Amino acid sequence: MVNVPELFGSLVFDERTMKERLPKQTYKTLKKTIREGKPLDINVANIVANAMKDWAVENGCTHYTHWFQPMTGVTAEKHDSFINPNDDGTVIMEFSGKELIKGEPDASSFPSGGIRATFEARGYTTWDPTSYAFIKDGSLCIPTAFCSYTGDVLDKKTPLLRSMEAISNAAVRVLRLFGDKETTRVITTVGPEQEYFLIDKAMFDSRKDLTYTGRTLFGARAPKGQELEDHYFGKIKDKVSAFMKDLDTELWKLGIYAKTKHNEVAPAQHELAPIFTTTNLATDHNQLTMEMMKRIANRHGMECLLHEKPFAGVNGSGKHNNWSISTNDGRNLLNPGKDPYNDHQFLLFLVAVIKAVDEYQDLLRISAASAGNDHRLGANEAPPAIVSMFIGTDLEDILEAYLAGRDYNAHVAEKVKTGVEVLADFNKDTTDRNRTSPFAFTGNKFEFRMLGSSDNISCPNIMLNTMVAEELTQFADELEQAENFDEAVVELIKRTYREHKRIVFNGNNYAPEWVDEAERRGLMNLRTTPAAVAHYIDQKNEDLFKKHKIYSTAELHARYEILLENYSKIINIEALTMIDMAKKDIIPAVSKFVKELVETASAKKALSAEITAELEVELAAKLSKLQLCFSKRIDKLDALLIKAGDVTGKQELANYYADEVFPAMQEAREVADEMEMSMDAKAWPYASYGQMLYSVK
Repeated sequence: MVNVPELFGSLVFDERTMKERLPKQTYKTLKKTIREGKPLDINVANIVANAMKDWAVENGCTHYTHWFQPMTGVTAEKHDSFINPNDDGTVIMEFSGKELIKGEPDASSFPSGGIRATFEARGYTTWDPTSYAFIKDGSLCIPTAFCSYTGDVLDKKTPLLRSMEAISNAAVRVLRLFGDKETTRVITTVGPEQEYFLIDKAMFDSRKDLTYTGRTLFGARAPKGQELEDHYFGKIKDKVSAFMKDLDTELWKLGIYAKTKHNEVAPAQHELAPIFTTTNLATDHNQLTMEMMKRIANRHGMECLLHEKPFAGVNGSGKHNNWSISTNDGRNLLNPGKDPYNDHQFLLFLVAVIKAVDEYQDLLRISAASAGNDHRLGANEAPPAIVSMFIGTDLEDILEAYLAGRDYNAHVAEKVKTGVEVLADFNKDTTDRNRTSPFAFTGNKFEFRMLGSSDNISCPNIMLNTMVAEELTQFADELEQAENFDEAVVELIKRTYREHKRIVFNGNNYAPEWVDEAERRGLMNLRTTPAAVAHYIDQKNEDLFKKHKIYSTAELHARYEILLENYSKIINIEALTMIDMAKKDIIPAVSKFVKELVETASAKKALSAEITAELEVELAAKLSKLQLCFSKRIDKLDALLIKAGDVTGKQELANYYADEVFPAMQEAREVADEMEMSMDAKAWPYASYGQMLYSVK
């Protein structure tokens, strides 16, 4: 039997461990640094470092690493041992405050977007004391920020921490106006729901496309997909259940609040959801969760697929970013309470979010933009590429009542009557949930549903924190000058909603009519990653990030270039993989099968004039025509890749891959999938969709 409370956080140097191992005053000082962002003295750091080392060594560690999140989207680590030599040739285990606070990994091969040249190799990592150190693979992992020799930010953690400070400062100013003298910090919290696929490891290893790109570039649909909706919340298979049990155990050891697990819509698709925690910790935890998913799946003879669309024809995988705002004493500022109509503080924070989403809808779309996610957005599994927000009929009615200057009659909760004596009747919520909205209010938080499953959640939360900080700052600037605060706040709520209500849509975001309606409202429809990323460096966005000290101009432009480069490289790798599979495997396999058909036809005719070989002849002819068409389309794709070398400019190159290369890949796939359906399963060189989706028993 697993003792979860005892197991939880056992591999984390958390507050419980700190309290046990640090001197009382050192613990108080460190806690103040963690909770209030106060600077940490080197003497305190030395004491903390030594205690960390002793704890890590007792738990089997020989090394430590500064664990950071470069612009690759994944984590990075360089391991150093604790050993230091003695004069007599022996060693001792040491770890100093200086080593804890600062590291120096080689920064030359990480994406920089032109911030630094390759020959300028020096980079620095610096300890983030707000995120607990933990043990992984026999090393003490110390969460850190990462920057270049010049101080330019090269990671995803630093801007996130900056954005958390920005929204805290702005929100506290607003709270002071409402008479709140106690709150010292405002914290954003996140609970990222993580979707993923599990397939047999041997089948994964047999496919070049999955190995190189994470998704299937070829593959005819299986006879049965998700049509019966029998996988969603269905019985979890024994092998998957064993994986989930081990995953929970490992995540709990790392202090990760793994809470919910279930089957998702598509065959072989599943989901894990954690309990909310501060945005910084939630981001670190989600990166660790994705790493552990892949590692533990391998232990069970499976492969965990985190690509947004590993299989065509069934749902892809997303990551729902549940975002909220709370005070340091735990009050949720997005909780409507029992009387939201008269709660001006809640309504002001609500319209701040509405205004932010409207004015910076491009930034939210950019935060979910990737080559993989372009396959999902707009399908019946994910919201469209049009950013809008759902607030529910109750809150919409309240805000409309404000505009009309009338009283609001609260909806009375209805009873759901089960009609069964043994089952209790219960009150239903006054507003249903909208699963089609990209940004939906769900009680006391907003669920941003656009993210792709492989995304690092830092980017969307940087965007959310910063743009809401901007609106709260504007509100504070205005209200601090008001002669009559109560009247001014009501007028501000009304004006803000009136000017930005176009972003609120409570209907079906999948409906074709919504595209036309959104265009009439003036909302952006950025269908591809290059189209979205082009707006990253718009002047209003640069002004926003510079004002709140999130990014410098150079840092912002670097991220713009990195996103475009990443998109172009991914499509290029996918196209090259497709060409390799076509020329080395698919075309030879079709030729061999056609030859066998022709030989079978000849053998039949040789036996007797009465035996017909019409089937073999027609099938051979059909496959020969398809093979020729396929070969021409692959040659076209090859030529387009060569031509890509002549395209100058990162935006232009990304546009070229989106507009020319990707459609050519789709054209080649259509023919290949038709050939697969016409061939003997044993003759096709790759595992089929049916085999992969139902490979885990």
